[in-house]
Amino acid sequence: MMKSLGASLLLGLLCAVSASAQVIEQVLVKVNGEIITRSDLEELQVAALRQSNPDIATDDRSDARLTAMLAEVTPRVLVNAIDEMLMVQRGRELGLKMSDEQFNQILEGIRKENKLDTEEKFQAALKQEGLTIAGLRKAFEKQMLITNVQRQDVYQKISISEEESRKFYDAHTTDFLTPESITLREIFVQAGPPTPGVAPAPEAMAAARAKIDAARTRVTTGKEDFALVAGEVSDAASKANGGLIGPMKADEVNPDILKVLEPLKPGEVSEPLDAGNGYRILKLDARVPRRQATFEQARDQIAERVFQQRRASEVLKYLDRLRAQAIIEWKNADLKAAWEKGRAEAAAAVSQAEQQVATK
Repeated sequence: MMKSLGASLLLGLLCAVSASAQVIEQVLVKVNGEIITRSDLEELQVAALRQSNPDIATDDRSDARLTAMLAEVTPRVLVNAIDEMLMVQRGRELGLKMSDEQFNQILEGIRKENKLDTEEKFQAALKQEGLTIAGLRKAFEKQMLITNVQRQDVYQKISISEEESRKFYDAHTTDFLTPESITLREIFVQAGPPTPGVAPAPEAMAAARAKIDAARTRVTTGKEDFALVAGEVSDAASKANGGLIGPMKADEVNPDILKVLEPLKPGEVSEPLDAGNGYRILKLDARVPRRQATFEQARDQIAERVFQQRRASEVLKYLDRLRAQAIIEWKNADLKAAWEKGRAEAAAAVSQAEQQVATK
């Protein structure tokens, strides 16, 4: 059936031609009186293909591969087109519309983002993309209606009970565990210019050791600021930030470094460490122990997680209600079958997404 669908869409869906040879657009489906035409569908199919294959050639409609690819995207394209049409219609029922002020703000944002600082540049950019002001307004208003309808009819009506939240917390307790973190500073003294594959000369290492010892004395006995000394003495890239490294999760820190830091209290400095090509000292700036957030502390995060988990399925249920209430008149049986296939695929995708969110 899908093979015949692709052929019928690209080759067999011929427009009626009047005696004067004027082409009359073919209507494929009516949704509450609004129509989707053959040209509308082909435009949506091509846009869907180019989204995933920007360089694909779509001019040769006799190409069997292109026909198959267009047929493959048709179920999703049809579902999206009809669902969007239903939500736009609902938005109009609610009296929603885009004001001139809102649209002008959008245009101003486009100009700034794309550095189109003159009207001439802006109009040239529109022409290059094949766009018009009227087309832009229609597209942005459509998206605004869909967004506001979902927010008003779906999102605002999603209620999350205390029991549901607690069940989620109990099943995902570790998600609300803050791991131990460490913030440290370093001063690294390199033993002369590095030579790949060649160990530093003993005298260069001895000079580096003397320099790091002097630096350690300055920050311990002399009580000089570690960050200032690092900026002056260190050969590490971190010198630009006063030797600062972190904060880092403790389990991401090199185990050998962790052993050195283990006995230190915040503010204390390690003994000089042989780095192979020089010496370094480390100061433990801060150590934040792992912390398990309580249910009350994590309440907002839990609500957001549960909301995200339910949002897609609630939108799907809402769309099912809109579809059931709508008068949808199909003029092509193959397209109706493709639409039904697309609905099934969308439901399966939502279910899979919910499972992934639930296990995160």
